[in-house]
Amino acid sequence: MSAPLVEVVDLAKVFDVSPPWLNRVVERKPKAFVHAVDGVSFAIQRGKTLALVGESGCGKSTVARLLVGLYAATQGRVDFDGEDIAKTLAGPGALKLRRRMQMIFQDPYASLNPRWKVLDIVAEPLREHGLLKGDAEARQRVGELLSSVGLNPADADKFPHQFSGGQRQRISIARALATQPEFLVCDEPTSALDVSVQAQVLNIMKDLQRQRGLTYLFISHNLAVVRHVADQVGVMYLGRLVEVADKADLFARPRHPYTRMLLDAIPDIHMSGRARTPVQGEVPNPLNPPSGCSFHPRCPLANARCKAERPMLLDIQGVRVACHAVEEGRAG
Repeated sequence: MSAPLVEVVDLAKVFDVSPPWLNRVVERKPKAFVHAVDGVSFAIQRGKTLALVGESGCGKSTVARLLVGLYAATQGRVDFDGEDIAKTLAGPGALKLRRRMQMIFQDPYASLNPRWKVLDIVAEPLREHGLLKGDAEARQRVGELLSSVGLNPADADKFPHQFSGGQRQRISIARALATQPEFLVCDEPTSALDVSVQAQVLNIMKDLQRQRGLTYLFISHNLAVVRHVADQVGVMYLGRLVEVADKADLFARPRHPYTRMLLDAIPDIHMSGRARTPVQGEVPNPLNPPSGCSFHPRCPLANARCKAERPMLLDIQGVRVACHAVEEGRAG
């Protein structure tokens, strides 16, 4: 296989969430840290989609922000087309790199400036990167971008409040596509939308991927959405990847107990008689994570080794899994 477009190696991000210094002195409390992302590694091939899934608070959005340089990594690195993005963003090549990678944010109501017209919102990246020669060209380019996401070029003269949620997200996609990027990081781009509108936006994104050869990192907690868009799926739990597999393999034969738990919780729309099992237990406090495997308090297969030793992400039968039970053949 060719070299991946995006390669993430042992990525970690630690946030200092300590109370103010005086409070710590008076209450005699130590500093508090959250390991939001803890040693994550994966690769995305050109033109493919990797989806990251998991419950709220597992670190998916932090990974997204680390990949586009909105956060600086505490440890590890992100390589884009063979170059370390942290070094590139700190040097003269930063603007060129930002043209090649863009992000679509979760909330279309918060990510668009309510005081700007759509023309200015979509043209902003073009002006920032010096890709426009005048107002006439700006209007033409914005009209083409709006058409590519299923909107009318005449919508350029409207404000964001005049659009529905799905239309606003299309405007966000048009803005992300303005600089003709190769890599798009999509942070739950459809979670704020109705189901029917979700399908429209996802179909637009898939069509754009086919037409432009885009590479996606798609972040979602909705496994039905992931099944529709992804080529590969990574399952995250408390800041770590617990399973990475091809989509068909993961949905047909989930290995990790947490992945099985997530899939068992999906409603059975085919009415095959399969029992629906709700997700058991609560996500542990990230300020005080469990010892060993962080999933062991909720895992039906946990033993003494799981409580004491943190599992590594190992390649087992073509699937990367971090689970002692799978490694030892106890998972069935």
